[in-house]
Amino acid sequence: MARGKLRIYLGAAPGVGKTYAMLSEAHRRVERGTDCVVAFVEHHDRPRTEVMLHGLEQIPRKELEYRGTRFTEMDVDAVLERAPAVALVDELPHTNIPGSRNAKRWQDIEELLAAGIHVISTCNIQHLESLGDIVESITGIRQKETVPDEMVRRADQIELVDMSPHALRRRMAHGNIYKSHKINAALSNYFRLGNLTALRELALLWVADRVDEYLQEYRSEHRVSKIWGSRERIVVGLTGGPEGRTLIRRAARLAEKGAGGEVLAVYIARSDGLASGSPKELADQRTLIEDLGGTFHHVLGEDIPSALLEFARGVNATQIVVGTSRRRAWQYIFGPGVGATVAVDSGPDLDVHIVTHEEAAKGRGLPVARGARLGRSRTIWGWLAGVLAPALLTLLLTHVDVRLGLANDMLLFLTLTVAAALLGGFLPALASALVGSFLLNWFFTPPVDRLSIADPKNILALAIFVLVAASVASVVDLAARRTHQAARLRAESEILSFLAGSVLRGETTLDALLERVRETFAMDTVVLLEREGDTAPWTCTGSVGDVSPIERPEDADVDMPVGDDMALALTGRVLPAEDRRVLAAFAAQAAVVLDRQRLQTQADHARKLAEGDRIRTALLAAVSHDLRTPLAGIKASVTSLRSDDIEWSDEDQAELLAGIEEGADRLDQLIGNLLDMSRLQTGTVTPLIREVDLDEVVPMALGGVPEGSVTLDIPEDLPIVAVDPGLLERSVANIVENAVKYSPAGEPVLVSASALGNRVEVRVADRGPGVPDDAKDRIFAPFQRYSDTPRGAGVGLGLAVARGFAEAIGGTLDAEDTPGGGMTMVLTVPAAAGHLPARADLPAAATS
Repeated sequence: MARGKLRIYLGAAPGVGKTYAMLSEAHRRVERGTDCVVAFVEHHDRPRTEVMLHGLEQIPRKELEYRGTRFTEMDVDAVLERAPAVALVDELPHTNIPGSRNAKRWQDIEELLAAGIHVISTCNIQHLESLGDIVESITGIRQKETVPDEMVRRADQIELVDMSPHALRRRMAHGNIYKSHKINAALSNYFRLGNLTALRELALLWVADRVDEYLQEYRSEHRVSKIWGSRERIVVGLTGGPEGRTLIRRAARLAEKGAGGEVLAVYIARSDGLASGSPKELADQRTLIEDLGGTFHHVLGEDIPSALLEFARGVNATQIVVGTSRRRAWQYIFGPGVGATVAVDSGPDLDVHIVTHEEAAKGRGLPVARGARLGRSRTIWGWLAGVLAPALLTLLLTHVDVRLGLANDMLLFLTLTVAAALLGGFLPALASALVGSFLLNWFFTPPVDRLSIADPKNILALAIFVLVAASVASVVDLAARRTHQAARLRAESEILSFLAGSVLRGETTLDALLERVRETFAMDTVVLLEREGDTAPWTCTGSVGDVSPIERPEDADVDMPVGDDMALALTGRVLPAEDRRVLAAFAAQAAVVLDRQRLQTQADHARKLAEGDRIRTALLAAVSHDLRTPLAGIKASVTSLRSDDIEWSDEDQAELLAGIEEGADRLDQLIGNLLDMSRLQTGTVTPLIREVDLDEVVPMALGGVPEGSVTLDIPEDLPIVAVDPGLLERSVANIVENAVKYSPAGEPVLVSASALGNRVEVRVADRGPGVPDDAKDRIFAPFQRYSDTPRGAGVGLGLAVARGFAEAIGGTLDAEDTPGGGMTMVLTVPAAAGHLPARADLPAAATS
C-alpha cells in the first residue's frame, strides 16, 4: 500500500487562518469528487471557521475521562475503518489526553499516512521543536507542545498562511479569534506587534529554507549545473591574507540588500603551489564570518579559479567576491591572476565582484612556488624554447656575418637549453640539448653541412654540452617535483590541523565531519559503515549527500577502512592515491567522533543512574524514622483495639480509630510526596498544558487544610493561564499546607492572585516565624526542613515538590518576607499564549 501524502498549513501565530484555509481546501476537494472527511478540527468557537465545517463529513470523536473531566480526541480507529482518501487533522503538535492511542497527535497522523490516507494538518511556527529557544526569547513563553522538525520537513507540501501583524491584531480586536474578555490580555502580551513581527519573520525564513532544500534536491536529481538565482547566495574567495576581512564585510553588506541573503566564505588550499594562508588570519576570518551569520568552508583544489567556480556552482551561488590581486605589476607576466580568471570563466549567470583593498599590489610577501610539476603553460613554453629557439638561433648566426667561434656558439645554445629547463623541465631541456648538438654539429663544427667531426676536441665539447644540458634539466625537474610535494603536504597539513583542532575542541559532530569530507574531496555521498563482526552485515552509522546511502564499502567509488569493522565509503569520483592520506586521517577522526558520542551517551546514562542511586539513598535515610512514626501509632492503636483484657468505651474506640485514620493520612501524604519527588528527579513528569481559570484550580487545592484556616482572594477578571491543572493543584496544595503548618492559631493564611504582564502570580502569605534570607533557597531542597520542626512533621519534601511541579509547567516558585512578619510564597505561572484546549461540548452548527 502506498504511503499517504501530508500537507501542512504553517502559520506564524494563532488566528492567521490556518484552519480556515484547510477547510477551504477540503471544500474544493469535495467539489472535485474527492472522498474527504474531518477527522479532527477545532474551531475554537470562531463563527467563520465553524461555518466552514458545514457540508463536510465529520468522524465522531472519542471521549476520554481524565481527572474527573471528560475530553474528546480524534478516534484513530474510526478514521482507519472509514479509510477516506483525505483526512483533515487540526493542530499537529497537540498532546493527547493520557489513555489515548498515542501520546502525540502527529503520531496519530503517522498511522493514517502509513495506512495510505492523505492528511491535511495545521501547525504554528512556535511549536517546532528546534525553534523552542528562539520563540521563548521572543515571547518569554516556552512552548510545551512541540512537534519534531523532521515530521514537518517530511511533509509533501508546506503552505505558509501569512498575515501582517497589524491585520492580525485588527482581527483579534474584532473578536474573530478570542472571546471579548481575553482580547485585551492577548493584545498586550503574546500578540504584541514586536512579537508578531518576529514570529512572522521566523516563519518566512523557515519556509524559505525548506524551499531551498527542495530546490537543491531537484537540481541534484536532474543534474542541473546552471545557476538559478532564486536567492542571493554570495561566495567569498579567501587567500588567507589580511584582505579577507574586508572581503567578508563587503559580502555581508551585499547580502543585507536582499532578504534571505547568505554568505559562504571558502579558503581553497592549493596543491599546485600558491603560498599558504596565515593560520591566524584564517582563524580570525572564520570567527568574523560566523559572527556575521555566514559559514566557513575549507576546500582542497588543484586550480584556484576552477575550484572556486566549482564550489560556487555547487552551492548555487549568485555572486562571487574576490579581492584585487596582491601581485606587483611585473608579476602579471606569469598570468592574469585569480580574480581576472574567475571573472572571465564565471559565465553570464554568476556575478563577480573584484574588491579593492589596502593590500592590493603590495606583493604576496613570500615567493610563489610553482607546482603541479611546472604547469601546462610553462611546459608549452619550455618545448618552444627547446625546439624552436635553437632553430631561430641557428638561422640568426648563419645569416649574420659575425664569427663568434665554436665555444661561444655552444654557450649560446646552452643558454637556450637552460631556459628550456627552467620553463619546461627535463624533457624540453633534453630535446633542446639534442637539437642543439645536432645543429652545432651540422652548421658550426668543421666540416660544416656534414655530421662528421674532424677535431676530437669538438667531440668532447659536444658531449660535455649534452651532459651539462641534461644535468641542468634534471635538477630543475627535481626541484619542481619537490616544490609540488611540499605545497601539497602544506595544504594537507592545514586541513588536518584544522580538522584535529575542531575535533579536540568538541565542535564537530559526526554529520558535520562527514559533510566536511564530502566538501573537501568534492564527493556526492559520504557514509560511515560499521559491522559487529567479519560475517555481520554492514550498518550505516552516519551519512551525508544527495544519493541513496551505500550498503557495502565495495559499492563505493572510494572506501577507506578504519580497523576491521568500520569503513568510510565515498561516491562521486575516484580519488588519486595522494589524496588517500588525508582521507585516512578523516576516517580515523570519524571513528574518534563516533566513539566520543557513544561515550557521552554512556556517561549521561551513568550520570542518571548515579543520580537515581543518590536519590534512593537519600530516601532511605530520610524516611527511616518518618514512616515508622505513623506506622507505630497505627500499630499501637490496632493492638489496643484487639486486646481482649481491656474493654474500651465507645469514646476510647473512636479516639483510637481517629488515631489510625490520622496516621494513615500522614502515611499517604508522605508516600505521595516521595513518589512525586522521585518522578521529578527521574524526569518522568509530563505536563498536559491547557487553558484553565485559576478559580477552577486553587479552591480544589484547599481540601487538605482545616476549614477557616485559609482566606481566598482570586479576582474574576484574571487572565486564564496555560498550565497542567493537576500539577498546579498539587503545587498550590503543598504550599498552602506548609503555610498552615507554620501559621499561628487564629491567623488564617491569605491566598491571593494578580496579573503581571504575561504572567499570573499566586501569593500564599502566612504569619509564621518566617525564614532568614540566606535560608530561602535551602527550604526548596529535598529533605530540608527549617528550624526545630519535629521529625514527625514530614520528610521535608513539600516545597521541593511544589517548586518541581511549578517549573514543570513553565512557572517559578520563590519565597519572600510577609510585611509585618511571616513568609510569602510567590508562585508565578504563564498566562495563556493563544492555544485553546479541546472541548467536549462543541456546537454542532454555527451560532452566527
